[in-house]
Amino acid sequence: MASFTAQIRVTLKRGVLDPQGKAIEGALGSLGFEGVHQVRQGKTFDISLDASSKAKAEEELNAMCEKLLANTVIEDYAVTIE
Repeated sequence: MASFTAQIRVTLKRGVLDPQGKAIEGALGSLGFEGVHQVRQGKTFDISLDASSKAKAEEELNAMCEKLLANTVIEDYAVTIE
């Protein structure tokens, strides 16, 4: 059994309204940051897990995303194993 460290990045799918990103965009503009546009917000999960192989770890991480970490109807996710 090996230990793996992974990062999962979850973001709204393109075309899905992102009101929090829009609010951040507006706030940055009001703070004087010019030229900022199309801010998209998301979330990141850092996960350590034990698995028999990198492929098994990736399979488990994808299952975690599909079942809990991402709403796959409106969100995309990317898994990176270090």
